[in-house]
Amino acid sequence: MKYNQMKAMMAIAKASLSSIFRSPSAVIFSFLFPIIFILVFGFLSSSSPVIKIVFDPSSSNNNELYQQLIQKKSLKIIVSTREKALEELSRGHITAIISIKKLKGVDYPKYNVQLTTSSAAADRIGLLQSLIQQAIVELNQTHLPQQPTYATVSSQVIPGRVYRTIDFILPGQLGFSLLSAGVFGVAFIFFNLRQTLVLKRFFATPIKRTYIVFGEGLGRIMFQMITAVVILTFGHFAFQFTLINGWITFLELMALSLIGLIIFMGFGFVVSGLATSESTIPPFANLVTLPQFLLAGTFFPIENFPNWLQPLCNLLPLTHLNQAMRNVAFEGAHLYDCLPQLKVLLIWGVVVYAVAIKVFKWE
Repeated sequence: MKYNQMKAMMAIAKASLSSIFRSPSAVIFSFLFPIIFILVFGFLSSSSPVIKIVFDPSSSNNNELYQQLIQKKSLKIIVSTREKALEELSRGHITAIISIKKLKGVDYPKYNVQLTTSSAAADRIGLLQSLIQQAIVELNQTHLPQQPTYATVSSQVIPGRVYRTIDFILPGQLGFSLLSAGVFGVAFIFFNLRQTLVLKRFFATPIKRTYIVFGEGLGRIMFQMITAVVILTFGHFAFQFTLINGWITFLELMALSLIGLIIFMGFGFVVSGLATSESTIPPFANLVTLPQFLLAGTFFPIENFPNWLQPLCNLLPLTHLNQAMRNVAFEGAHLYDCLPQLKVLLIWGVVVYAVAIKVFKWE
């Protein structure tokens, strides 16, 4: 009777999945830690967010008020066209479009500050108005102690979707969970299989080596996909994490999770091949995971980092997975809209698995 390679592979996958669920550390790191982070950031107050603004191209910038505003450390100036700025405003990505207009026919006030804001940025509008009023008061005290005011402020509010903290944090936390599982999980599994001579015992059976790797990898993938379902479901129902197109968005996030996990598992194979003992796995694995944990926009936008550091952030695979997930979840993008991010992930996958094939050891 012909040996059934697929049946043997599925048996390995089932045994691998069962062993993962019996490992307290795997369950804690994959389920408990992400949920703790979601709880922490879900309850965080966003009373002091970064205030991103765009100056309208028609705004008068040759005045002291403009100079006062651009020196405010709480404000981050974004350069954009008005059309693009309105789109970003409706999604809550920026707080306001500011236009400083010079008033004619009167000495004072000299200017009117026109604010175009969005209901999506309701939590930041008050702070922005306070900063503008503070700048005007400072100019009044310096130049116009007896005059009414240097400038007035008017505002217009357009409809928009609220961009919550959880909408940024959850995709980053899910991405990092996938990265950690792919690197640490695969590295430890295959090193232990070699060390305990389980792989050598597999060689005594008719199953081919390729199916051994696929079977173990499939077990890891099934476990982590269950984790992704738990994280997304918990975030959506507990903290209203945005799934803009409902089930379609959920399925596309699961597809991105699968793509990211497969690529990150390649790093795990590399670490497993390079490690000479179990104690050397964590240092190698942390070289892969820690920079991405800190620099890939997991908890903070990479725009908050210094300009010289941002190109490095944009090289990391987790950065592009996080961006794709956020675009799908909140922006309503689909997988074909994420081709720029997917191309970078594909390049990383080709490179990483090429290295993994070179360094992977069976014994």
